[in-house]
Amino acid sequence: MRTSGDLIDAIVDNMRQNLEQLKYATLAPSRYTVYLSAAEHSRLEGIIPRLQAEATRALNEELERLNQPSWLRRQVSWLPGRSGGRRAPLENAGQRWHVEFLCDTDGDLAAEDDIIVHSDLVLAPDLELGVGERTRRITTIKTGDRVTTRKHVSGSDSPDARAHARLTYRDNLGEHEHQVVRDQTTIGRGGSAFPVDVRLSTSEDVSREHARIRRDGATGQFFLIDLSTLGTTLNGRHVPRGVEVHEGAKRENGAETALPPRARIGLAETVFLDFEQLQS
Repeated sequence: MRTSGDLIDAIVDNMRQNLEQLKYATLAPSRYTVYLSAAEHSRLEGIIPRLQAEATRALNEELERLNQPSWLRRQVSWLPGRSGGRRAPLENAGQRWHVEFLCDTDGDLAAEDDIIVHSDLVLAPDLELGVGERTRRITTIKTGDRVTTRKHVSGSDSPDARAHARLTYRDNLGEHEHQVVRDQTTIGRGGSAFPVDVRLSTSEDVSREHARIRRDGATGQFFLIDLSTLGTTLNGRHVPRGVEVHEGAKRENGAETALPPRARIGLAETVFLDFEQLQS
């Protein structure tokens, strides 16, 4: 069973993976969310304030440690024209740390001592790409002795962002329409460990991350990628699977299928989305 100290170490490890280096500073995400199984959350509920305080202390100590140059870097920095490979000083991207310990209600944790850690870092607008402020989420999933890391970037588009395509569909909550603005759109049931752009309310036949629509920014061509267990169809025909399982972990293999300007996308023969590419 994982100890409380292991939870704090997992938060610090996640922070190291989500640093954003600027010219004069390196930012560490200020917000962390830890999901625990119902049994583990119940066991620790009485000391969660203490866990939050110790996690904050550990994050501060890690920033201080990382800001101390190693002996080798100090020696190299004395050489003419050399900075010793120094990174801009690390600092908290926010005014203070926010650490939450929540109970997993999506059933994403298979075992009692499995954990999920999210960190969110707000990224500056990228005017060249035509997008506004974005948030990069690093998700760390600890299952037994295995650690899986996922990165997901989402956020607001620039005020004049233009929709490139439209998705219309029906799920258990009714009729919906989604404007496709960004170049990557992930579709599925979603969950604590599976942030998606189009979150569907439907049966478990549809995977949490079921499919992705990719737009080639240079050509404007759209592609469909199947990420699922039970398959994705395009106008009634199954598309090649875009992921492979290796040593228990999913890896994308690069397989994708070109989308025509109008198409019907089926997810496990359960939910169907009508895709329409909009005129430039």
